[in-house]
Amino acid sequence: MPYVDIAQGNDFASLWYITNSPTGHVSSFDTDKPTVILLHPFFLDSTWLDSQFGDPRLNEDYNLIAFDQRAAGRTLSRPNGKQDSWTDAADLAFACHALWLPPAHIWASETTGANLGIRFAALFPHMVLSLTMLSVPSPTELEAYFHTCDELLHMWAHAEDLDTLEFALMQVITYIAGPDVSTELADEIIAHYETAYPPFKRNRLAQIGNVLMNREALTKRELAAIRQPCLLIHGDKNQIHPIQHAFNMVADLVNAKDGAKMYTIKGGQGYISVVPTTASVCNRVFLQFLSRLPKARSELRPPRDPLDIYIFHALEKLADLTGDSSIVERDPLSPMSFSRISVAVQRLQVENYMAAARGTRKAFSPLGSDGRPMRKYSERKHDHWFQGDRSWMSYVENIPEAEGEPEHLEQHVGGPTEGQIQPASEEIMLVSAQHRIAFNPGTVERMERIVGRSGIQKMTGAIPLVKLAR
Repeated sequence: MPYVDIAQGNDFASLWYITNSPTGHVSSFDTDKPTVILLHPFFLDSTWLDSQFGDPRLNEDYNLIAFDQRAAGRTLSRPNGKQDSWTDAADLAFACHALWLPPAHIWASETTGANLGIRFAALFPHMVLSLTMLSVPSPTELEAYFHTCDELLHMWAHAEDLDTLEFALMQVITYIAGPDVSTELADEIIAHYETAYPPFKRNRLAQIGNVLMNREALTKRELAAIRQPCLLIHGDKNQIHPIQHAFNMVADLVNAKDGAKMYTIKGGQGYISVVPTTASVCNRVFLQFLSRLPKARSELRPPRDPLDIYIFHALEKLADLTGDSSIVERDPLSPMSFSRISVAVQRLQVENYMAAARGTRKAFSPLGSDGRPMRKYSERKHDHWFQGDRSWMSYVENIPEAEGEPEHLEQHVGGPTEGQIQPASEEIMLVSAQHRIAFNPGTVERMERIVGRSGIQKMTGAIPLVKLAR
């Protein structure tokens, strides 16, 4: 089976991977073709890279390989309080060493993929021919959205009925993929969320949420360590990661070979490598970028150094970037040795895993006896006697819409204003992590019953949560 096992001490991960080779394994890679490592978007897995694996321009001219990250897809892993984007990059390095992978082009999608990819390029430069990031993430989650995202993840993980779960998932998609996502794609993503991260598997959701919400911003010194050719692809309508942060990263990649390149997708929002209309554009731009680079071969040869020496050199690199010489004394056989989060956050992450695991055996399941979602989101019944207007006031359904009133709520889901693109501070992140543990599963539902959803939005000061635009 295509797994790579990583086990050291109490840490364990078995990384699932897929390839486009005839046998599905690395051993049948075409040595005359360059290799591309694809990193999937967050809350999704390698099966959502069909737009890339199914593109004949990529499939025929390149060896493609994609790994399911921890808590995603078929990968099996044990929750670890030290996990962050640096340890995820180390996971990828362990896998490359085990499979004898040659230096490769990196395709890194969305927040977790891009954060993993850029750290991998900084620590293992000899393994990276080029780096392409899609939907460049902000240094940390934006302060304007931080608490709302936290609440949505909690509502998702602790939903006690299908309506509450679908409401939370639709809001998550509205944030990530934008309010204009098609009904068909929204149905597919929600079905995946319900299958991969239902409330009775919320410990997996907690793993991804911790890496996402507790990440530390990269320093200018760390960004300056990137010396490979770099391409950044970003949608100009991305609301949770404003394009200004992508331009800032281009400016900070001062040592990227021939200068970092930026491509803006007009009207692009989130999940640009998944949404069909933007995925094709991303593939074309990526191929044009690769066509300008020297062609590489993919010969599978035993690594020059054994694993412990190979990883030790990366720990030396990390120690140099951070100025912390104690890093080189860590265990070179464990990906967790690359962790950069503080001891306090490590403890909070462990407590969060324990809180998430509590009660999972009795948690709500949105799946039928066949293991599939019980219904499509678009097939839900609209049996409420009221509905919200643009000001989030409720009226009887048959009241006609005011003349000239648009049907969607674009003004509520537009990107943040110039003053709202400030990333969350370390203090906000620490306080939020503490609240995440103390949050009672029924808190959100009780608040909704008491003050209503519009009241919650006013209390949090975040942008309103909206239904799918139609």
